[in-house]
Amino acid sequence: MSMTAKVDKYISVFNIGLQNTFVYRWNYFLRALFGLIPLAGTVFLWSAVFKERGDGALHGYDYGSMVYYYLLTILVSNLVTPTEDEWQIAADIREGQINSFLTKPMSYLGYRFSIFLSGRLVYTFVTLPPIALIFLYFRGYITLPHDLMTYILATVSMFMAAFMQFFITYSLAMMAFWILEISTVVFIVYSFEYFLGGQMFPIDIMPVGVQAVMKWLPFYYELFCPVAIFLERLRGADLWQALAIQTGWLFLTWAAAREMWRRGLGHYQAVGG
Repeated sequence: MSMTAKVDKYISVFNIGLQNTFVYRWNYFLRALFGLIPLAGTVFLWSAVFKERGDGALHGYDYGSMVYYYLLTILVSNLVTPTEDEWQIAADIREGQINSFLTKPMSYLGYRFSIFLSGRLVYTFVTLPPIALIFLYFRGYITLPHDLMTYILATVSMFMAAFMQFFITYSLAMMAFWILEISTVVFIVYSFEYFLGGQMFPIDIMPVGVQAVMKWLPFYYELFCPVAIFLERLRGADLWQALAIQTGWLFLTWAAAREMWRRGLGHYQAVGG
């Protein structure tokens, strides 16, 4: 099969994914809208923290920049985080739907990646309006970078974060080859992502020793890294080191996804799947 034919095949999958995903656009819109509610609690919490501190600064963050940080985490999270992909993949495995892929010249990883891209496109299109309104409301706290390179590097980091999250999600879903219910495993990993990925608090307010350890974990690069680059809190050698480590984790998560499929498929066939 020629390269053009292969590309056309996955473009067709992408288009089908768009059509199927767009059916749930209102579900996505409401999820995004109500997902903003925790932001209100976060804003009140940090308002109280800075009022109590009195000096108005915490590791380089004042109240305004902290609010801006959480606005960006919400935006980036909506752009890069998979939506129910792990449950769909696990269902394909449990229900034997993957059998159809074993006789077709199509990579299941490529198929699911095309579905992921189409889902992200629809989800982004539907959820940007409420997020844009929140940004408009807090516009007084927003300070955009002046350097074009900052936008480019933050975008590159964000794409790598999205692909990393997909490959991690895919690998977790592969656990369905061995266990009937993957929700516990998914919950544990997502708890680490939430705590160590920068959604609960900016990682760079942690002690230096803790930050040094967290920079070598994949969670740091799933959300915090692109946000920190955009805020220009990663600069110079630290910036390039972060991008190099993120690139390394991108390839490692891709390799892990492929290996989990290979091992899982071997187990699946061995037990008569």
